[in-house]
Amino acid sequence: MISIGEAQRKVLESIPVLGRQRLHILDALGRVLAQDVIAMRDVPAGDNSAMDGYCCRHEDLAGASPHQPVTLKVIGESPAGSPFQGTVGPGEAVRIMTGGLLPRGATTVIMVEHTRLEGEQVVCLKDPGPALHIRLRGEDVRENETVLTSGTIVRPPEVGMLATLGHAYVHVYQRPTVAILSTGDELVDLDEPFTDGKVVCSNSYSLAAQVLDCGAAPISLGIATDDAEDQRARLADGMRADVILTSGGVSVGKYDLVKDTLAQFAMQVKFWKVAMKPGKPLVFGTIANKPVFGLPGNPTSAMISFEQFVRPALLKMMGHRNLFRPLVEATLADPVRTGPDRLHLVRCKLFEEDGVMMVSPSGSQSSGALRSMILADGLMILPPEDAPFSAGNRVKVQLLHTNSPLSPYSPYE
Repeated sequence: MISIGEAQRKVLESIPVLGRQRLHILDALGRVLAQDVIAMRDVPAGDNSAMDGYCCRHEDLAGASPHQPVTLKVIGESPAGSPFQGTVGPGEAVRIMTGGLLPRGATTVIMVEHTRLEGEQVVCLKDPGPALHIRLRGEDVRENETVLTSGTIVRPPEVGMLATLGHAYVHVYQRPTVAILSTGDELVDLDEPFTDGKVVCSNSYSLAAQVLDCGAAPISLGIATDDAEDQRARLADGMRADVILTSGGVSVGKYDLVKDTLAQFAMQVKFWKVAMKPGKPLVFGTIANKPVFGLPGNPTSAMISFEQFVRPALLKMMGHRNLFRPLVEATLADPVRTGPDRLHLVRCKLFEEDGVMMVSPSGSQSSGALRSMILADGLMILPPEDAPFSAGNRVKVQLLHTNSPLSPYSPYE
């Protein structure tokens, strides 16, 4: 057996970053940029008003107040998209709307709330100060400035900036296709008869959901029986994908055939068995440089193994720089017993008590118990110990929330 940290390193060393593709900016949402984006023009393209009001020379409004108003002649308008073409001279003002370009000669904007219109004149009741309420040319983005860099995740603000800069299409890293095969004579699909001794194959769906959750594309290879030829035929079909993902059949039982079947495809095994609970019977290798993960068959073992190894690998393939779920520290609310042989990943619930972040198991830690996975906020990372971890101990928790920002650092470094 090898440690989780060593196994994770071996996986990521074998993972390539995929090539790039050109997508419309809306289709690029959530993807990783594979190019730098350089501004071809200033943003804003010209000085413009941040308010509805009147623009004029600031020196004409010096000292203006309700008790000492200043009256200016209105010589035109500058609405957004239709700029005033003249020049503002002494004693003159131009009505301007938000986004309207500032005419030549104007150096400040007074808000309409601080004015009173009287025919063709505007009475100004305040000195707004020089250059107030003006968005200066290039104050957001300068021409030839690198605005977005390769490796940036495209979020709604990035989509807005790309549109502002005139980019309808952008290059992003490709997302991998992941062929998923579940194995076992006992497994049936959702629409198949459920009889004694059979179980519904939840792994086909939970693993596909995990693949989708990190932005990759799952391909179902269905359920293979514990028959080497059936498994070989389905795996051969899966070789069209970028990644092969199996569940079940990688332990040491009589019907655990997946590892031997993969060997028929000249798989180069990088490791088999990881010193973790759950998830010990796990194999990883490559077939013609294609990553292959053989996960355990128990539902939570498969999901937790995916979190530690497959998810970071898929994110790397898609060009992400931060690959790992974040860590927090919390105080144990209840004692937890592990064991001396393996690192334990305990499904857990976080809560606050008297201003302190507390943690306790979220339910049964059986490898087949999905309910505790549903209730879990994260995974307690507990090193091998003979004695139980006592209430009050500080422990590390790997968060599982999908909205938590990712970290560049592995929990096992």
